[in-house]
Amino acid sequence: MDRRIKFRHLEAFIAIARAKRLKRAAEQLNLTQPAISKTLKDLEDILGVPLMTRDRSGIRMTAEGTLFLQYAEQSAAALRQGMASLTGLREAGGAVLRIGTLPSAASVIVPQAVLRFRAQSPGTVLCIDEGGHGDLTGLLRAGDLDIVVGRLGDAQTMAGLSFTALHSETVVAVVAPDHPLRHATRLEQIERALILYPPAAAAIRPLVARLMLSRGMALFADRIESVSSAFGRSMTLGPAQPVWFISRGVVAEDLAQERLVALDIDMGPTEGAVGIMVRAEEPPSPVLQLFRQALVEAAVAQGGASGGDI
Repeated sequence: MDRRIKFRHLEAFIAIARAKRLKRAAEQLNLTQPAISKTLKDLEDILGVPLMTRDRSGIRMTAEGTLFLQYAEQSAAALRQGMASLTGLREAGGAVLRIGTLPSAASVIVPQAVLRFRAQSPGTVLCIDEGGHGDLTGLLRAGDLDIVVGRLGDAQTMAGLSFTALHSETVVAVVAPDHPLRHATRLEQIERALILYPPAAAAIRPLVARLMLSRGMALFADRIESVSSAFGRSMTLGPAQPVWFISRGVVAEDLAQERLVALDIDMGPTEGAVGIMVRAEEPPSPVLQLFRQALVEAAVAQGGASGGDI
């Protein structure tokens, strides 16, 4: 598009086409007749074709003008709609966005996105639920949530949903800093320890199970299954001292502050995508579009990158 074309050119051209007379169009736009006439002439010079002919009976559209008018009207309408949507985001009180977040996203990505979103849409009420993959995707499909942020699940749990990747992460096996197995480098070394293990509905469960199968290992016998990050953190730092299998994002701050230690076990096969889940084929509302963009920006700030829809 030629950058010389401005909204005032389209506005003047549309007004003249509808009013059929320069004087009437000028009055509607609070312009003088010479000013609106010059604006139309400027647009015709930019496009290189005449859009209208003028005579005593008024204005007649040329073939080029008739063709260009439909696109000018569409462009002006889209711009007005976009401006109205932005105004609505800031002024419409009572709008509610219901967000589900898996623990892997609840620690960093979602809080940062919330701060970015609130700066642009302070009138929107955010309701945030944390839970397991199966529960949250079920609520999303049922319409009880507008968006879920977390790991990509298997095909069954993703039925009817679309997924946009934000970044990828692995599962880690973490322990307290004074744990007797803190120097373990193989899964076999922790086989007899108490294990905090992802439950059946957790998105990371199949990844950990696949890793163990590749090592020829059966499911840990002495295990507690939980998706709760608060419970996992309390147990791991308590007297029971289990080995906790959890997404790295959940314990990133704990690892950075050395409150927990990640075992030096190759967990590469557990790497998976973390991203945005919404109902497929459903047009997003303006507030949902804005929050999705805030999530992408938060992921980029953390070193991730947005991907495509699945």
